[in-house]
Amino acid sequence: MMCEDCGKNSATFHMTEIINGKSKEIHLCEDCASNNEDFSFSSSFTIQDLLAGLLDIPGEHDFKPNFVEDVSCSSCGTTYEEFKRRGKFGCSNCYDSFREKLLPLFKNIHGHDTHVGKIPKRTGGVIKKRKDINSLKTRLQESVKDEKFEMAAELRDEIKKLEDEIKES
Repeated sequence: MMCEDCGKNSATFHMTEIINGKSKEIHLCEDCASNNEDFSFSSSFTIQDLLAGLLDIPGEHDFKPNFVEDVSCSSCGTTYEEFKRRGKFGCSNCYDSFREKLLPLFKNIHGHDTHVGKIPKRTGGVIKKRKDINSLKTRLQESVKDEKFEMAAELRDEIKKLEDEIKES
């Protein structure tokens, strides 16, 4: 596809703009795109820039008026506004100082706001079985409490089977 502006070079920049349900596509070469004000280029893109752009996600937190004092870290003095601008914390205590404002961000990025971790592949089998055993034991207690003894017997057998598998490995 050729550049729509100069018609000489191959188009390497493509932009689709949708306004009131109508889409408009622009295809430009690198030279024409750098001269076009619709395209804005940053010479260096960092992960801090990405995080800073994600910080004030609308809709999830309550409305806070602008006259509320900016939160700052008690250890290093970094304010939340500075953190948003730089995309970096001043110290490890910033996590605690900005916790309320960060939880919605973490939830949006990871799908939850608590660390769940990963299980290593080498030892994952045993760890997963132990987690399953704990879960089954909880279900077993609930079954006994609710007098569902057949279900409890099945859960007990499943727990025994998993415990035997762990002993064999």
